[in-house]
Amino acid sequence: MNVLGIDIGGTGIKGAPVNVKTGELIGERFRIPTPNPATPDAVADVVRQIAEHFKWKGPIGCTIPARVEHGLVRTAANIHEDWIDTPVDDLMQKATGCPVTTLNDADAAGLASMRYGTGKGRDGLVLFITVGTGIGSAMFYDQVLIPGIELGHLRLKGAAAELYASDRTRKQKELSWKRWAKRFQKYLDRVEFLFAPDTIIIGGGISRPSKAEQYLPRLSTKCELIVAELENEAGIIGAAAATT
Repeated sequence: MNVLGIDIGGTGIKGAPVNVKTGELIGERFRIPTPNPATPDAVADVVRQIAEHFKWKGPIGCTIPARVEHGLVRTAANIHEDWIDTPVDDLMQKATGCPVTTLNDADAAGLASMRYGTGKGRDGLVLFITVGTGIGSAMFYDQVLIPGIELGHLRLKGAAAELYASDRTRKQKELSWKRWAKRFQKYLDRVEFLFAPDTIIIGGGISRPSKAEQYLPRLSTKCELIVAELENEAGIIGAAAATT
């Protein structure tokens, strides 16, 4: 079965058909810059353009950088405030003429990892932590997603953890990998204390091998600590997988 996966990001919206049995993209990704302002109608129009590019008539899975509860967007920390309480599935279905399943972007990336990547076969409590512009998170217990977990907003040093330990903060403050790893270690310590996971998987832009080799040896956890494999394709793959 093939599903069109679409990943809505802060700078770009990209999509590709996905074989949900294997987790492989079918053909090249198609990307359109995220509109500014990224209002619901503007973003839905880009999603429509991507569906039309692939001449798509089947199911679509779509990510959004916000908490989604029963088809309604409930947070807007990283998106336009007009998204609050938007019935996102209905909006995208109206725009594309296709059945659409929408979920949080970190939940989607985590789902891709658990089904097709590093997390495959790992039971118990698994936390998938995406590190990039912010810090996103997904929680799984015995391979089942527990949606809506926002561990990037844990309090650390008097503010949201993502303001202290994200990759954007590393770049803005021009931190060396050694100094940034000390910050991220404090975040991991807090997460382990609160949840006692069996495994933590690090995803997002920070999971690229060229970056991971700079900080991973500097981190220490009681649980298994590993890096995701699917990188920029994880959102597209996980969005498609969420429809099945």
